[in-house]
Amino acid sequence: MGNQNEPKLKSIFLPFLSTSHIIPLVDMARLFALHGVDVTIISTKYNSTIFQNSINLDSSRGRSIRTHILEFPAAKVGLPVGIESFNVNTPKEMTPKVYMGLFLLQPEIESLFETLKPDFIVTDMFFPWTADVAKKLGFPRIMFHGASYLARSAAHSVEMFAPHLKTESDTEKFVLPELPDELEMTRLQIPDWLRTPNQYTELMKVIKESERKSFGSVFNSFYKLESDYYDHYKKVMGTKSWGLGPVSLWANQDDSDKAARGYSKEEEGEKKEEQEGWLKWLNSKTEGSVLYVSFGSMNKFPYLQLVEIAHALEDSGHDFIWVVRKNEENGEGDVFLEEFEKKVKESGKGYLIWGWAPQLLILENPAIGGLVSHCGWNTVVESVNVGLPTVTWPLFAEHFFNEKLVVDVLKIGVPVGAKEWRNWNEFGSEVVKREEIGNAIRLMMDGGEEEVAMRKRVKELSVEAKKAIQVGGSSYNNMVELIKELKEIKLARV
Repeated sequence: MGNQNEPKLKSIFLPFLSTSHIIPLVDMARLFALHGVDVTIISTKYNSTIFQNSINLDSSRGRSIRTHILEFPAAKVGLPVGIESFNVNTPKEMTPKVYMGLFLLQPEIESLFETLKPDFIVTDMFFPWTADVAKKLGFPRIMFHGASYLARSAAHSVEMFAPHLKTESDTEKFVLPELPDELEMTRLQIPDWLRTPNQYTELMKVIKESERKSFGSVFNSFYKLESDYYDHYKKVMGTKSWGLGPVSLWANQDDSDKAARGYSKEEEGEKKEEQEGWLKWLNSKTEGSVLYVSFGSMNKFPYLQLVEIAHALEDSGHDFIWVVRKNEENGEGDVFLEEFEKKVKESGKGYLIWGWAPQLLILENPAIGGLVSHCGWNTVVESVNVGLPTVTWPLFAEHFFNEKLVVDVLKIGVPVGAKEWRNWNEFGSEVVKREEIGNAIRLMMDGGEEEVAMRKRVKELSVEAKKAIQVGGSSYNNMVELIKELKEIKLARV
């Protein structure tokens, strides 16, 4: 895709140790390789299994891309081999040790930057130190944000104006100041680090400073999805930023790509067998009749909440695929889900997928009619790609901000009514009742006027998503412009 006489750019991509951050940044790295950039992705052994299939596929297509594996210092920090990421199955007491392991890898990553001599690096927001190292070594650092422009703009609004401190109670609504839309939230819905300063507040300050020191930022977003916030964010941050999304749509145009994501070579046989199961089941259903229910790679629900979800799904009258996860701390929940699985298998009304689900393949199946989702940014973008509405159930991280985009700005979702933000590795105290879940599903699936308008809007956005990545589209142009700027910097340094 590049002119042969131009210098070839050499890059390093450094994803964070969590599936929801790894997958979009690796897709982005693959897009740079597609555009003629030489790409090295730095990862650890177990984290690389999530994406190595995709890299092998790209490499076999003649693209200049590879993974550099670092040995995670598990023994040094007292972790069993294989625990080296922040996911639903990372025991809570091991989380600080994973951070420690990551900290110990820093000198090794830094020396890799020196030996590999890249022309630029793209690193996750959680590696703020890479901004200073890039400055010292004399190449641009680009920061990857795993969130939406709206979420980053909303967090900035709370940091600057502290509207939550002016309310009388945790449940009183306030407007987020100085944003393109009038968005209302409560104190309980904003992340704890924005509510009251803690260690994470300090980390986020450091991240923001590092962004301002960087060449710019990249997001898995596209202009028509959140244009007002794209413009707003660049204005308030005073930095360059490029929306290069939707990356999953752009990097995985082939079924082999969609199927390869998210699991290791060793699991391939098992996944193929699993796929035959859910695919056969889905293909037996009528178009737009099935709910896809998934809460991301980092969520766990207590037993009582699982019971409410199960009843709501059964009572909804709609068939469903529910992605669930085993949970050591919640044996009661696992037993309940196993019983529930037997029951819905017999009736043919439901299908449970345990662990990782090939979301891209499932969502584009014509039988799927809508999602019930936590509003993780990857899933929001993937639902828009396929033109499906969502029942929104935000949980942690920036989910409540993303819900505002889906429900209030784009009007392509129905809120379940979640009231309380919690940490990703905690259960939280809120249990959303089956009636509330059921009502939201009904509004999304049962053919009312609102639903028809919502589906029309999300279908239009889906068309815009596809346009964004085509020649002349906003994300395509951003990619071309960014590569051009990086080449100019390289030539100026020679």
